[in-house]
Amino acid sequence: MKLGVLDQSPVSKGQTAGEALQQSIELAQYTEELGYSRYWVAEHHNTNGLASTSPEILIGQILASTNRIRVGSGGVLLPQYSPLKVAETFRMLESFYPGRVDLGLGRSPGGGSKTRLALTDNIEKPLSSFSRQVKELQKFLYETISKGEVHFGVHARPDTPNQPELWVLGLTDRGARHAAVNGTGFTFGYFINPSHADEAIKVYREKFKPSVGLKSPKLNTCIFVICAETDQEAEEMALSQDMWLLQVEQGIETRVPSIDEVKHHSFSDREKEKIKQNRNRCIIGTPKKVHKELRRLADTYGIDEFLVITNVYDFEKKKKSYRLISQEVNR
Repeated sequence: MKLGVLDQSPVSKGQTAGEALQQSIELAQYTEELGYSRYWVAEHHNTNGLASTSPEILIGQILASTNRIRVGSGGVLLPQYSPLKVAETFRMLESFYPGRVDLGLGRSPGGGSKTRLALTDNIEKPLSSFSRQVKELQKFLYETISKGEVHFGVHARPDTPNQPELWVLGLTDRGARHAAVNGTGFTFGYFINPSHADEAIKVYREKFKPSVGLKSPKLNTCIFVICAETDQEAEEMALSQDMWLLQVEQGIETRVPSIDEVKHHSFSDREKEKIKQNRNRCIIGTPKKVHKELRRLADTYGIDEFLVITNVYDFEKKKKSYRLISQEVNR
């Protein structure tokens, strides 16, 4: 079983965005030493609690600060951008750090309608163009634009002998189809939508078509994990993530609260029920419990790689969580 990291660069209350971004670099260095296979950073806009607005820049900083681990995007929000520009950006990264760059693509609008229009310079760009954009991006990456096509003669530079690994992120069978018909890797967002895992993964494998970049299906899954030496400690760590998820969904706050703040908060019955539902998106417990549950999911869905996301208040405890998981899985 391979382990990777998905990092949203969450900002804990009381710290700055700059401090959160530096912690992302530190966590990448730490998990590399632990043997994690890849480290992906997210893209979010117009939110004070998730600091990674430009994954391309953060990827470059992390690549420069590490030696072996693959680094990529989870993911670039392609509907807001030009396929040519995205291809050039990741070719540039590949030219500096050959064989270590992943390009994960997301279909998300990146925020509300006003935020999206600001990203697209007030141009209405339909999300339905995503699959077409993925195809164009592949043609720029792999130099397969045919004579007679509108972009014939346009080349994504710089030239690189190899290209970044290409992945499409998805939450349902729709995202799985985008990945399958375009012959990319597929990353399923279990940490957001676990109920669609069966259908999405099945559709991806059944509909996959080989491409220039990928000859057979390649799958990984993102999941919230919080690990500690005891169940009691893991449950206490999870309190900050519980409340964070609740507040993000309510549009109240996107910074991660402290454990003390959570303990002093009076939750309504409705909030308690929502927290209980959100726990279906998580694995929380001791190393043995976490490993057992990861193995169950791996066997159920035929997954051999998990991208672990841990959004808790205490950074040192977050690092320890990643260490305990790695030690148990690689025992």
